Amino acid sequence: MAHTQEGGSDWEGVRLHVVSGKGGTGKTTVAAALALALAAEGHRTLLIEVEGRQGIAELFGIAALPYEERRIASVSPARLGLPGNGTGEVFALAIDPEQALLEYLDMFYKLGRAGKALKKLGAIDFATTIAPGLRDVLLTGKACEAARRKGPDGRRAYDAVVMDAPPTGRITRFLNVNTEVAGLARFGPIYNQAQAVMRVIRSAETAVHLVTLLEEMPVQETVDGVAELREAGLPVGGIVIDMVRPPLLDDAAVRAADGDHRAEVAKALVDAGLAGRSRSAQAVRTHVEPLLDPLLEQAREHAERVLLEREQRAELAQLDLPSYQLPLLGEGVDLGGLYRLAAELKRQGAA
Repeated sequence: MAHTQEGGSDWEGVRLHVVSGKGGTGKTTVAAALALALAAEGHRTLLIEVEGRQGIAELFGIAALPYEERRIASVSPARLGLPGNGTGEVFALAIDPEQALLEYLDMFYKLGRAGKALKKLGAIDFATTIAPGLRDVLLTGKACEAARRKGPDGRRAYDAVVMDAPPTGRITRFLNVNTEVAGLARFGPIYNQAQAVMRVIRSAETAVHLVTLLEEMPVQETVDGVAELREAGLPVGGIVIDMVRPPLLDDAAVRAADGDHRAEVAKALVDAGLAGRSRSAQAVRTHVEPLLDPLLEQAREHAERVLLEREQRAELAQLDLPSYQLPLLGEGVDLGGLYRLAAELKRQGAA
């Protein structure tokens, strides 16, 4: 199901990329890598965080992001080890619901200092807590505004906006702000804002990508998430399979892993010289036999994992969506690893 292509993107025309996934699947890392990939070849990308975790700052090794758009990286195809020209920029924004509401109140109601007074009294925090639908309108509204924003020259401020969104279990409700706002307002600025947000989110300019691992629970949550998004009429993008480990055994070895192979493995270890030059029975008992059970057990566990991952791939294939896979980085994801993942996404056509 995963595919690769050199050059071009599967998401031409998409300006707002929403990235979600079950907790622990690496959705923030994938969102950051996608932003880098989209910025290559001279583009400007905005990477947005909405959960207040400062995950973007941690990934890029920078200070905590304020509520303003800041440039955090420059990227070229050469930096990704790919052909192409131009150097692009990645900007980042951590959206704070309170600041977003103050901005909203000033924009529509010209409250100015009065809005700041409301914040001091705790009214802003109170409003976004008791009305989560309002909070989501503000968060998604800021992303949609950035995706549609134009500069004085009439050109888009950003070629793409990538949102590190809430987890899969909450993503449909988070994006489907019309439903949430229905209980708050049926007319007026809040209602109009929700309508404007939904026009962007339901358009061909938006794609919701889901990140998963080849494990039963993340895959099931991904399948359920796709079904919910489709039922709500929200645009599903692609599936990113993260932290993929290469199989260490070929198909024949995987199928045979449950058999009794002690003699074969023992002979292979002896041939490799683990029993020493004498290859005596004593040397085999001393140096080879203690290794047999651990090695065979690891082979069985690996074979079981490979078979389970194949089952999960088959589940994802039934979704009939573009799929991309990123390798497990054993040393963890530092800035160099992030660029490596960005290169993989671009190579596979995700950007």
